[in-house]
Amino acid sequence: MSSTIVYLLAASAVFGIGAYGLIVADHLMRKLLALNVMGSAVFVFILTVAGVTPEGPDPVAQALVLTGIVIAVAATAFALALMVRMHEETGLTSLTGDDDDD
Repeated sequence: MSSTIVYLLAASAVFGIGAYGLIVADHLMRKLLALNVMGSAVFVFILTVAGVTPEGPDPVAQALVLTGIVIAVAATAFALALMVRMHEETGLTSLTGDDDDD
């Protein structure tokens, strides 16, 4: 089996794990972590698909992924700030209203 297929299957599996975590989790931190896992899988997918050219790795895809990582870090920091603010205002860390510490 070629390494490209292995990376694509791994990215698909990691994306599926992130999607499952996003659907199942009630806690906002777990949802944010699941979104970050899904984003990482997308980055692996983009680099795998763009890296199959005979000339070598595609610098445009690498720049796209690097920009995506920077944006993901900024969005995560913003989401964490919003989550802290929500906890200070309401005392809850989930969207459902019942805040269990699982």
